[in-house]
Amino acid sequence: MNLNLPQLCDIRSTALTQALQHKLDNKTKPLGSLGRLESLALQIGEILGSDSPTLQDPQMVVFAGDHGITRRGVSAFPSDVSWQMVENFLAGGAAVSVFSRLNGIALTVVDCGVKHDFLAGQPAGSQRPGLLVRKAVGAELGTADSSVQAAMTAEQCQQAIQHGMALVKELPGNALLLGEMGIGNTSAASLLLARLAGLDIEVCTGAGTGLDAPAVQRKTAVLREVLARHPQASAPLDALAAMGGFEIATMVGAVLQAADERRVVLVDGFIATSAVLVAHALQPLVLQRCVFAHRSGERGHEFMLQHLGVQALLDLGLRLGEGSGAALAWPLLTAACAMLREMASFASAGVSEKAVAQPVVV
Repeated sequence: MNLNLPQLCDIRSTALTQALQHKLDNKTKPLGSLGRLESLALQIGEILGSDSPTLQDPQMVVFAGDHGITRRGVSAFPSDVSWQMVENFLAGGAAVSVFSRLNGIALTVVDCGVKHDFLAGQPAGSQRPGLLVRKAVGAELGTADSSVQAAMTAEQCQQAIQHGMALVKELPGNALLLGEMGIGNTSAASLLLARLAGLDIEVCTGAGTGLDAPAVQRKTAVLREVLARHPQASAPLDALAAMGGFEIATMVGAVLQAADERRVVLVDGFIATSAVLVAHALQPLVLQRCVFAHRSGERGHEFMLQHLGVQALLDLGLRLGEGSGAALAWPLLTAACAMLREMASFASAGVSEKAVAQPVVV
């Protein structure tokens, strides 16, 4: 598969990193006392290339697509829920809609391959507010059943990635928050984890939308069939085309483009991280630009985070998807930046650094 992917640069400048660390160490607090907020502030400063970073016009993008593998009973919900939830996003009633609105985050939904026509009955060329239709050719019914054939052709996968890159180019701001919707997409994410991380599918497979234990076993058996059907799909893009989803492929392109533009990429849960898993396999420096919002309750997410060698900010037992965890984590990013910009130093506040550093004796 021939793709003109961006070649990422290493953003860790020794001089900037040292300046950021010095600034953090000289705030009016004991050394390191703000814990992970300090490492988060340092990372955002490195991404944005500033020791006084400001996050502007955050963009939550929810990538939506349907999956042919749902015909095998791998989900507790029918595929129609995908388009119904997209309508819920557009109406402002979903969890990610509420949390994005609360935090002043712009929300856009992208139809990457949902089995529904959201523009039916609309005048030719018209658009719906908050919706982008970016279907690859032949994606009108979602992916094919990957237990029978490749989920996408190589051409479809490439087009989806290009759609993701192109749409990010049109977005304002310097922060991209990843969300997704697609009944059956935990199966695709589990398959990508198993193949790209070399793990047994059993440890990668969870309850998804709420399967009971026997149903999880049946789902695992189906996914084992998929892996056996595509033994040669080991390269990142080959695995993505054979076993992934249109929304995941589009997200891969979005992550690569956002990373190239040095935007902060705030990654939601299991599905969004699977897109980063693929993007990282293509361009390892992607991880420098990614902040992982939370550790999902979905079983495979912990193994995915471990494989990438990253730690999530929150652990709330979330497994909703949509980008809900990313929206909830957003205030931590804004707080980290505000701390860097606004918190006084020992010198500016006239506080004795030695006094603050002394342990309290009781």
